Formats: sequence, structure tokens, C-alpha cells
Amino acid sequence: MSDNSDNTAYWKANLRLIGICLVVWALASFGFAILLRPLISGIAVGGTDLGFWFAQQGSILVFLVLIFFYAFRMNALDREHGVDEE
Repeated sequence: MSDNSDNTAYWKANLRLIGICLVVWALASFGFAILLRPLISGIAVGGTDLGFWFAQQGSILVFLVLIFFYAFRMNALDREHGVDEE
């Protein structure tokens, strides 16, 4: 493979990973906390309903998990394409 096709494959995988992370983040913060709240309001978490929990703490926790997931996957992607820092 040429150098240009290696770069294209790397950035395509990188953008796909970013897109997946953004969809998960949007689903957790906007979907569960706002749009789907009436459907999940009957589930109790910590003395409140699940929709309120996602709006207050759940979306933040999902965002933190996504940060670590992204870092882990990008390190693996960098190694796979030979652009890692080590």
C-alpha cells in the first residue's frame, strides 16, 4: 500500500471512532435525558427516576467512560497503523 492509502485508512478509522463516540454521547445525554425520559421515568435509580439521573449524572459518567474508551482505541489504532509514540 502506498503512504497515501495508509493515511486515508488511518483517518477513516479515526473518524469512524469519533462518530461512534459522538452517537453514544448524544444518545446518553440528549436521548435518554430528554427524548426518552417519559419511557424510562418509571425506573428508580438513587431515589429518583432514570431519566432525571441521566440528565444529572448519567450523561457525565458516560462521557468519562467515552474519554477512556477513545484513548484506549486510539492507542490501538496508532499501533496498528504504525504511528504510535513509543
